[in-house]
Amino acid sequence: MDLTRTEVAVRRDRRGSAARFGLIALPVAFFAAFFAYPVAAIVARGLKVDGVWRFGRIGEVLAQSDVRHVLWFTTWQAFVSTALTLLIALPGAYVFARFDFRGKQVLRAVVTVPFVLPTVVVGTAFLALVGRGGLLDELWGVRLDTTVWAILLAHVFFNYAVVVRTVGGLWAQLDPRQEEAARMLGASPWKAWRQVTLPALGPAVAAAALMVFLFTFTSFGVVQILGGPTFSTLEVEIYRQTSEIFDLSTAAVLTLIQFVAVGAILALHAWTVRRRETALRLVDASVTARRPCGAGQWALLGGVLGTVVVLLLLPLAVLVQRSLDAPGFGYYRALTRSDGGIFLVAPIEAIGNSLEYAVAATVIAVVIGGLAAVALTRRDAGRFVRGFDALLMLPLGVSAVTVGFGFLIALDEPPLDLRSSWILVPLAQALVGVPFVVRTMLPVLRAVDARLREAASVLGASPWRVWREVDLPMVRRALLIAAGFAFAVSLGEFGATVFIARPDNPTLPVAVARLLGRPGDLNYGQAMALSTILMVVCAVALLVLERLRTADRTGEF
Repeated sequence: MDLTRTEVAVRRDRRGSAARFGLIALPVAFFAAFFAYPVAAIVARGLKVDGVWRFGRIGEVLAQSDVRHVLWFTTWQAFVSTALTLLIALPGAYVFARFDFRGKQVLRAVVTVPFVLPTVVVGTAFLALVGRGGLLDELWGVRLDTTVWAILLAHVFFNYAVVVRTVGGLWAQLDPRQEEAARMLGASPWKAWRQVTLPALGPAVAAAALMVFLFTFTSFGVVQILGGPTFSTLEVEIYRQTSEIFDLSTAAVLTLIQFVAVGAILALHAWTVRRRETALRLVDASVTARRPCGAGQWALLGGVLGTVVVLLLLPLAVLVQRSLDAPGFGYYRALTRSDGGIFLVAPIEAIGNSLEYAVAATVIAVVIGGLAAVALTRRDAGRFVRGFDALLMLPLGVSAVTVGFGFLIALDEPPLDLRSSWILVPLAQALVGVPFVVRTMLPVLRAVDARLREAASVLGASPWRVWREVDLPMVRRALLIAAGFAFAVSLGEFGATVFIARPDNPTLPVAVARLLGRPGDLNYGQAMALSTILMVVCAVALLVLERLRTADRTGEF
């Protein structure tokens, strides 16, 4: 019997609803089980006494002078780090946006390397530069590892690419004729930039500033290594309260404070991104970049190149040099031996462990993030699905230490008794990788013409076949890029992994931190060697990503 058009439409709507529910069900279940539940468990453990909630504990903790000092330092250093990053990186954003010069693509990849490096490597690199026995100590007897300047410079090093990529990407698409018209009407170069270009760049600058502030506000690895006992952020203090003092009540209060702050930052960031996307008219970026002309522009290019060399390349070069201090690659050879102390296995085995964990975490992140991205791009997505979009960003800002310790507390009973399972580490790493997968795939999926999907559906294709034959060919390269980001992020995850990685299966960041925590030149040298290996692996992953991006623009592979 032939079906009427109404019956066909009803069946199609039912299939669409079922497909939408199926797409979002797994990501929601994943975040509920491995993010919301562990975080809620550790907060409840800290604020519940004999089954009674003690919300008054929040006021008691905030009344402590040392806690107020941590809150003040966390906020203060985040503001200063953000201001310094903008001050130093904005000229670089202009150079990459408006200048065309030889080696630009290579330099862009070099600038991005620090951002994908694990924070442990960043801290170790600056320790080799400004710490005891570092380059500055040897040349001029200057040490900065006991000062806040080491932390601030390391944060600028880490977040330089955020400003260059975010602001420079928009700057390259702004029509330069608008500023030229203002100058023809008599405005000075400074006035034309301030009244024409700066307002257009405002949303991008605000978005970059908020992201830098978020990363520095939740800084852990950098402050843990360079801050010592003097400086402590909220993230470091949560780690200290849980692992050293075992005061879960204070840790729970600090987690709630950080959660509220991060939520406010992410809300502001979402608003600035929406404003940037809807308020500007953009042009093709390929027509705005020109070869520098005049002494001023060449001087600016030289200044940016000098900044990249001194601020970004020098710490990494010193890290490599320190790893080679022992003759005959002594520090690297020492990695193959087990001392029976902090490691039950040879430190070199951390390389294989990290790669295995990162591959597993990447698979999980791509599956979960891919399903979430597809669900978010459906035109019939409900309010719940659209709200889930904002929740996907929370793992980037919520304390990774809280998540890791929450895993140990919450995942201890069937059917989620995973404390002795190897999958625990990839699950924690995947939580950080999922937001990168979603943010990488969403723009491409939204660019797919919805009429192609509708045509395939009308012709009888199932939702899975529509995805396989319409979406997948168009987003394949974006999927590979997303997987690369997830792999790099998972490889360097430290905050949660430090709690759940077993002594016989350490990851590279955990091994580096443990080596730095022991006295002796051999341990210090091994930490430098492992950090160099981790840096090389992350750099290779980034170069592959840059190759994929370039191929996507040129149509070649």
